[in-house]
Amino acid sequence: MDQLFPTAVENVDAVALYAADKRTPPRGRPWVVANMISSIDGAIELDGLSGGLGGPGDKQVFRALRGIADVIIAASGTVIAENYRRAQTPEDIQEMRVERGQTALPRIAIVSNSLSIEADHRIFDPEARPLIITPRNAPSAREAELSEIADIIHAGDDTVDLHEALRALRQLGANTVLVEGGPTLNAAFVAEDLLDEFCLSFSPLVAGGSGPRVVGSIDSSPAHAMALDRVLHQDSFLFHRYLRARD
Repeated sequence: MDQLFPTAVENVDAVALYAADKRTPPRGRPWVVANMISSIDGAIELDGLSGGLGGPGDKQVFRALRGIADVIIAASGTVIAENYRRAQTPEDIQEMRVERGQTALPRIAIVSNSLSIEADHRIFDPEARPLIITPRNAPSAREAELSEIADIIHAGDDTVDLHEALRALRQLGANTVLVEGGPTLNAAFVAEDLLDEFCLSFSPLVAGGSGPRVVGSIDSSPAHAMALDRVLHQDSFLFHRYLRARD
């Protein structure tokens, strides 16, 4: 993998590169990174899944970003569609995490208003209990069942309040959280101006169709300026890192 911008560098180590980036948590919440992949014409899935867009370089960036995250956040629909499981962090990255004062594995946090995810989903690993972020008025019977296999965070009354959720994660010690979508959850973070970093990979495919975008529909939300920080390249894939341009 080579770096094209801001300077040309051959054979960069993606794990070391992303780990070396400065991420200072804003006051009262963690630093928030989003990571998504898209075809060059904007498709974020093939046959309903993102995996068909990826390649070896995308997997490197995926591992690198998961390697720096204290918590990985995904909507329950994404967890179900992509068949999430506990973080599969390689041993060398686990060692680096521990040396930095992090837990060996990042925690998975599932965002769900309805708690419709089934209790037998493989994400519910007794050796790596996920978090579930849900509103206080979520279905009580479902919450009672899922609280046996996950740790519940209440945020908001009828729908998840992301500000409250991030404050709770910060209180749990999270300095960096990684948002992995889907588009509706990404849109919620954008609408609340909570994304500090956006990592966007472009797959060298033209997919066509009219599927979802990286960020879903947002009502009356202003556009947010992002500054290009870095571009990496491998096998016609491009890997961009953008930072929120704040005043």
